[in-house]
Amino acid sequence: MTFKAFTDYLLLEKNYSKLTVKAYQSDIESFQNFITNHYKSKSITNVNYPQIRTWIVSLVETGLTNRTINRKISSLNTYYKFLLKVGDISQNPLSKHRALKTSKKVQIPFSEQEIKTVLDDLNFDNSFEGLRNKLIIELFYSTGIRRIELVELKTSSIDIFAKTVKVLGKRNKERIVPLLNSVKETLKKYLEARNNLTIITDSGHLLLTKKGVKIYETLVYRIINDYFSQASAKVKKSPHILRHSFATHLLNQGADLNAVKELLGHTSLAATQVYTHNSITELKKVHLKAHPRSKK
Repeated sequence: MTFKAFTDYLLLEKNYSKLTVKAYQSDIESFQNFITNHYKSKSITNVNYPQIRTWIVSLVETGLTNRTINRKISSLNTYYKFLLKVGDISQNPLSKHRALKTSKKVQIPFSEQEIKTVLDDLNFDNSFEGLRNKLIIELFYSTGIRRIELVELKTSSIDIFAKTVKVLGKRNKERIVPLLNSVKETLKKYLEARNNLTIITDSGHLLLTKKGVKIYETLVYRIINDYFSQASAKVKKSPHILRHSFATHLLNQGADLNAVKELLGHTSLAATQVYTHNSITELKKVHLKAHPRSKK
């Protein structure tokens, strides 16, 4: 069975995105290179767990986090499960592997005031880049979109009149997210500036660099970090923190958990519930303030 059969399985049967499949491929190729270099083997179909364990130790020694190592092992495990399914191997060498322990990351959202400071008090000029940067921040905070989802937005994804954006999420699952009036106005100004670019190479994509090509993830991260560094002392200032802020602020204002789940594009409610801890804090304040026996 060829490796292409595996990637086709991920794309067509599992409905994984091309980006996810590329990550799987990279992880498995990394293991293949290790096996070739250390054991002079050209095939990873007949390796044993001790050999995999040696690879894991080498990954730890390079300084990778346990979370990243677990992801790489998960990719390899998925491959072995596929080979087992099609009958290319009789036993999965990772069947008894236990994931490395990882500490839970505490994601601290931006406060409403910090976001207000960025959007209302910082200077966004009317240049192409100024309008684009403001639109990126507004899209993140008003839709809860993921970074890769934002990068891949098409001009056809936006319906200005209906005030909606069509987002292509994980496993190519589409969702429709409403746009606020303020975002609509910024969007219109951005599109006008975009149309005035001298060269547009990636005309299908909504968000471009000033050279007319599709915006890229590291630039998006840098934009968020640069602007929020002027308004927040938090250690982590990233697109994901804006997504986290979107969900937390909605829940703080009484939004239904299921509705937030749909807006975020989560497949299960459990994934959305990680955002509720701040909401519980707000509920406690309201409860303490409003309950007739709170003063007793």
